[in-house]
Amino acid sequence: MNLRELIALAKEEGASDLHLEPGLSAVLRVRSNLRTVGEPLAAPLVLEWAREMIGADHWPEFLERRSFDLSRSIEGLRCRINILQTSRGVGFAIRLLPAFQPTIEGLNLHPDFKQLVDHPHGLILICGATGSGKSTTLAALIQTINLTDARHIVTIESPIEFTFRPKRAFIRQREVGRDTPSFEQALLDSLREDPDVLVVGELREPETMRLTMNAAETGHLVLATVHSSNCAEALQRVINAFPSEIQSNIAAQMADCLIGVVAQKLQFRPNLNICVPECEVLMANMAVKNFIRNRDFFKIISSIETGAEFGMWSYPRYRAWLDKRTSFNVGARETVVEEEETSTNFRPASKTILKASPSGVSIDPAKPAAVDSGRIEIEPTESFEKILKRP
Repeated sequence: MNLRELIALAKEEGASDLHLEPGLSAVLRVRSNLRTVGEPLAAPLVLEWAREMIGADHWPEFLERRSFDLSRSIEGLRCRINILQTSRGVGFAIRLLPAFQPTIEGLNLHPDFKQLVDHPHGLILICGATGSGKSTTLAALIQTINLTDARHIVTIESPIEFTFRPKRAFIRQREVGRDTPSFEQALLDSLREDPDVLVVGELREPETMRLTMNAAETGHLVLATVHSSNCAEALQRVINAFPSEIQSNIAAQMADCLIGVVAQKLQFRPNLNICVPECEVLMANMAVKNFIRNRDFFKIISSIETGAEFGMWSYPRYRAWLDKRTSFNVGARETVVEEEETSTNFRPASKTILKASPSGVSIDPAKPAAVDSGRIEIEPTESFEKILKRP
């Protein structure tokens, strides 16, 4: 098998990740479980795939860092790829992203999530462990704005995972390492680019966190992701990333600009044969803001449990809502066939958009999933200027 065939097989098996290592068989992660497929891979073959994927221009950078991040559309599927040096040679860790444009409905998230992006400015944090679907939920929130409001969105990602077609919003996507040298530089640049919404792929360094909060305070809506298991831990992680002598100032800044925090984890539901996000939601009311200023993070947990009237959700209560839900979406909302990594045109006429009909399949959890009719509709191309002139 070549690399494209392995990715096609992973897609067919419903895998979320594909791991390639010289001397070992390919490994698929399907519903959190690992399983091997095929024969052991030869080291020269995997090295050839890596050279082809990275390209001659960036190969010296890989040799220096011993790792390289990129994203590609392969076999009609968007893939986030990490190429790394290991004790056996050069290996791959490939994340297979959903083949449809994520939406709140399509991901089976609570409809109230749409209200998060109604705010004109402030900070929204999406957190969870690796592989919990943070990037997909973030993409769904961006798509909510894209479908409903004419706002200028600038995303800063490493690498770009989901590509967006502008609908009502005007969207610019910048990839760290390719379009900008760093998150910090991109954030500084963005303040001169007239954005309404800023999307920061991940908060890692204190300087990135500081610039992100500054942007939220200066009249922008900012969405970002953090690695943490719950909402209180996400806030604590951001504030504790700074030196102790300025943590009080950072906590006050966080309290002033925060809109809300969403923590999530994926739970496989055998009756649906899909993974559904289970969420914890913290909204920044006056009590929560006071806890953040005083760094009383342990008190935030009780606020979540008693804050239903403010739109807060604890994990148990959200799970109970899912158990009572009578219909789930198990179908693709929109499939974008895009083999080119970049395009010079704002809206190329050659890009084909395929929509499955019906756009989503609502099913009763007690019944087997319905089969899509397979009818294909071609979406007409419409200029951004015409969209802006709509009443």
